[in-house]
Parts: sequence; C-alpha cells; structure tokens
Amino acid sequence: MVQAIQHNPSQVYSIDLIREEVHQLIQKGVIGRQQPIYVLCNHIPAREWSDVECELEQNCFLLRDRIGDLISQEQWDND
Repeated sequence: MVQAIQHNPSQVYSIDLIREEVHQLIQKGVIGRQQPIYVLCNHIPAREWSDVECELEQNCFLLRDRIGDLISQEQWDND
C-alpha cells in the first residue's frame, strides 16, 4: 500500500512544497511524469486536497495538466 504524503497541519502548502513532494513520489515510482496532476489526490489527505488545489490554481496549473509540467523546472545532475 502506498503511504500518503505526511503533512504538518500548521504548515501551508506552497507550490515549492508540492513540487518537492511530487518529486519524491516520482523517485519512489508511485506516479509518473505523464500522468495528470489530479492523480495527486490519491496521495494527499482529502482534508488537505482543497488547499493543494487552490495553490495549483494560483500558480496557473490545471488538474488535467501533466505532472511533468509541474516539475519541469527541475535540474538534472547528468544527461
């Protein structure tokens, strides 16, 4: 069973935090870059999903956009 992303209730979701958590899920092989962003709702507690969704919308991301679009600014150590 896949563990949900752990979140501190006093912590607000920022786009950087979302990207960091998405990167961790990709590294674990839980999600893929070609999947739509809405698959994240399976890994974020339901009570916090609306906060994540609002942060994504404020940063011009749609739930149908690809995970790769969300983390496209990452840097690679090697080619």
